[in-house]
Amino acid sequence: MKRLLMVIPLVFLLCFTFSCQNQEAMAELEEFKAQAEVEEQNKELVGDLFKAIDEGNTEKILALLADDFILTAPGITEPLGRDILVQLRNAHYESFPDWKHIIEDVIADGDKVAVKLTQKGTHEAEYEGIPATGAKATMLAMHLIRIADGKVKEWFAIEDYLGLYQQLGMELNPKEEEK
Repeated sequence: MKRLLMVIPLVFLLCFTFSCQNQEAMAELEEFKAQAEVEEQNKELVGDLFKAIDEGNTEKILALLADDFILTAPGITEPLGRDILVQLRNAHYESFPDWKHIIEDVIADGDKVAVKLTQKGTHEAEYEGIPATGAKATMLAMHLIRIADGKVKEWFAIEDYLGLYQQLGMELNPKEEEK
């Protein structure tokens, strides 16, 4: 009987210990699930943004961008805001009316989404001084997008403009020496 009285507290202690460990594991699992859900929502938001851009849905584009949104990229000296992004989009699609973003890979980590994509379209009107060529062009790109409060806050883009210009007939020549 004495042994039984000694074993009962030990059993309760073991049950309590395992129960606490299980609660910690469950809390950690719930936190992991919540983070995975947010990351999936962020990937979906980015997909919706590229779709809105391709469709020319300015209202949707602006709804997906934070009020203090900024876009940066190599060659851009100052960050661009929402309105400039829409203007650039519209100018680009005037030259390439069938331009499409084909998302090939999306990776989300916390509030950031990385997107590897291919862009394709037909050059049907003047583009940055280049007369329409009718050429079907392809441009590869990588984008890193940060989401805050369910909206795109920051966007960093790397796109192969040199390759695009070459497809439109531009040639890369060495700079001539000054005499």
